[in-house]
Amino acid sequence: MINRKIGVSKSTLSDWFKDKPFTPNQEVLQRIQYGPMKSGALKHNRKVEEVRKLREEGVREIGTLTKRDLWLLGIGLYIGEGTKTHDIVRVINSDPKVIKLAIRWFQEVCDLQKENITVRLFLYPDSDIRECTEFWRKATGIPLMNFRKSQIDRRVNKSAANKRKLPYGTAHVTIVCGNDPSKGVRLHRKIMGWVAGALS
Repeated sequence: MINRKIGVSKSTLSDWFKDKPFTPNQEVLQRIQYGPMKSGALKHNRKVEEVRKLREEGVREIGTLTKRDLWLLGIGLYIGEGTKTHDIVRVINSDPKVIKLAIRWFQEVCDLQKENITVRLFLYPDSDIRECTEFWRKATGIPLMNFRKSQIDRRVNKSAANKRKLPYGTAHVTIVCGNDPSKGVRLHRKIMGWVAGALS
């Protein structure tokens, strides 16, 4: 029913709602047999409760991150999402929590200031640039003056589904050195050394 209403694929909807408790409404109950739906809802809600408990347990197990924990976590993040070539220090992701973690890593581990951190958004033709910029400004705490001109993905063969999956696009966090090589080329080379050490 939601799929027909807003045009989002069932697989995406399943991912969106996998952690949400569910109680069938009257329209749903009228469409299918009550027994199977009741059983399915009970199973789903048991799963939701299990997910909640395990997440809480996971948070407790992690506890408070030390400086070294943050250092290593950031290296892992850079291995997956960071730029490895051209001596450019950059992290790319669509998850605001991941981007916020990357910025914290740059500031607390790499000793960078906000003026060293820029953000460029990669959006879709029907994205509201102002709305997306405001979303990422609030999510990152980076001032608007540090945002570069957004890039719009206008490839004609690009699936329109990505707009719905990434309503605020993708944030590219790039470090500018401000004429200080230790915060530019040398920082990238140091990060690559950290990466090599971690991978070895």
